[in-house]
Amino acid sequence: MFDRIKTLRQEAADMKAANAEELEALRIKYLGKKGEIAALMNDFRNVAAEQKREVGQLLNELKDTVQSRINGLRQSLEEGQSSGGDIDLTRTAYPVRLGTRHPISVVRKEICDIFARLGFSIAEGPEIEDDWHVFSSLNFAEDHPARDMQDTFFIQHSPDIVLRTHTSSVQTRVMERQQPPVRIICPGRVYRNEAVSYRAHCFFHQVEALYIDKDVSFADLKQVLLFVAKELFGQETKIRLRPSYFPFTEPSAEMDISCNLCGGKGCPFCKHTGWVEILGCGMVDPNVLENCGIDSKVYSGYALGMGIERITNLKYQVKDLRMFSENDIRFLRQFESI
Repeated sequence: MFDRIKTLRQEAADMKAANAEELEALRIKYLGKKGEIAALMNDFRNVAAEQKREVGQLLNELKDTVQSRINGLRQSLEEGQSSGGDIDLTRTAYPVRLGTRHPISVVRKEICDIFARLGFSIAEGPEIEDDWHVFSSLNFAEDHPARDMQDTFFIQHSPDIVLRTHTSSVQTRVMERQQPPVRIICPGRVYRNEAVSYRAHCFFHQVEALYIDKDVSFADLKQVLLFVAKELFGQETKIRLRPSYFPFTEPSAEMDISCNLCGGKGCPFCKHTGWVEILGCGMVDPNVLENCGIDSKVYSGYALGMGIERITNLKYQVKDLRMFSENDIRFLRQFESI
């Protein structure tokens, strides 16, 4: 009995395990119900009465020694795993760079978060649309220039099916199935048949907002525009509204912000005017409300829309629109910190 205990103590001191499976096998071998120490405990009944106290003490010390050794090996394995002990020798020697969000995605999320704080929810719709939702329901006349092939992509042999030219089509779909109050933003990709250059592209991204309820006024629209401009470009930002024309709003306006580069003093970026145009807006035309089944004598509303690329240009001074869709790693890495 004494020799067997001494042998097991030595084996415990020399115990090693390369992984968790080997360690579990050692635990079962020595501490399991049918293990070495359990066998010694069963033989303890055959020990002479005068030796029971000494042998019992040695058995307890042996069990504590083996348990302590197994715990130490387990801790060593866990520390080795957390510190990268298992090295993958097939990995490249070059460091793996973390990816980054696309600048368009960054600005889109920022705009959506600003409107979310104002109570707007996100609405989305199809990019392949019909003439009614893109044009007719929005008060576009049959001979309106936007219907010309130079501006719109039409599906071949289907003159009523087009690639949406604005996300206003999402607004009409929401108004058709939901009675006011309506408070939504419509972010998404749109398409126009334009020559690709540093300042124009055949596809780009928009965010449009729509609010319809009782007693909505132009003053409500102005306060929202001022809040959004300051949240996007800083609290010192000023806005101005210029009369304009859109088929789906009346009255209509275009909004400028004070140039965020020169602070409104005048520079080449703002063409020395101190102002930069960023969006179009206006009160929803009553004809649009009626087309979508909303009583224009009871409800009114405002709508606004902005190009995400335009906002991104202003925030990060990206001078060539084509860079947003070329996926040049050198360009995208400039936005790793945002």
